[in-house]
Amino acid sequence: MNTTLTTSRRRGELVAYFVLAYAISWAIWIPIVLSVHDIISLEVPQALYYLGSFGPLFAALIVTLAMEGLSGVRRLFSGLAKWRVGRGYALFAVLSPLVLFAVAVIASRIIQGAWPNLRLLGQVDYLPYLGVLPVLGLWLLTYGFGEEMGWRGFALPRMQATRSAFSASLLLGVLWAFWHFPAFFFRDTYTAMGILIVFQSVSVLAASCVITWLYNGTQGSLLMVILFHGLFDLLSVSSAGGDYAAIIMSALIVFWAVRVVNVYGRANLAPEEKVVI
Repeated sequence: MNTTLTTSRRRGELVAYFVLAYAISWAIWIPIVLSVHDIISLEVPQALYYLGSFGPLFAALIVTLAMEGLSGVRRLFSGLAKWRVGRGYALFAVLSPLVLFAVAVIASRIIQGAWPNLRLLGQVDYLPYLGVLPVLGLWLLTYGFGEEMGWRGFALPRMQATRSAFSASLLLGVLWAFWHFPAFFFRDTYTAMGILIVFQSVSVLAASCVITWLYNGTQGSLLMVILFHGLFDLLSVSSAGGDYAAIIMSALIVFWAVRVVNVYGRANLAPEEKVVI
């Protein structure tokens, strides 16, 4: 993409976007926190946690419609149709989460002496048992599509216009990590981490670099980014991977992020030119 926006307009759009993304998601999550800790008497269903994932998407739609109209929305969604990408990127998007999960399962077998229950892949927090395919669809729709249409579809190409891909990824990673903040006070996956939450935050920065590599390398394929993000989230948080899945999978993502920076450099984090708007 060619640079089409002025620096001041781009900055204004980004500020508006992040304020809205936080406001929409936190407006859903904060009442859950207050309810869980008995600060309010209203019982807020924790299953609403999944709706918070659409904050980045809705923020991107609102800002894009306000500034560019329907033509901008069409451009935003055009990344979903980019399925013709290099075979290596497509395989990475789909297979790497599966491979990382397999490593975690084997490690769990070695450390704990028993295989994890893979049937648990069909179970998610706060909802009844759904089965593997519905759970996969849930993660792809929420924390795949809901997040990535905003983080990478809207924010990243604008941030890369005035920064290197590496610095844009780190800044976006910080904002992405802090966006999760209310969930640290009620989501079991986070509260159980304790001090390891620091490592989780570092892994988000690493994941931001890896997803930038995937996004720039495919010249803006949101389809590949959504597949990777949704699959990784599903497999890393599921109890089917054992007690160490999230740590093992995140550690390997940190390794891949370091490799991406060393191999491709900070300017683009990929063999292709960074995508900018």
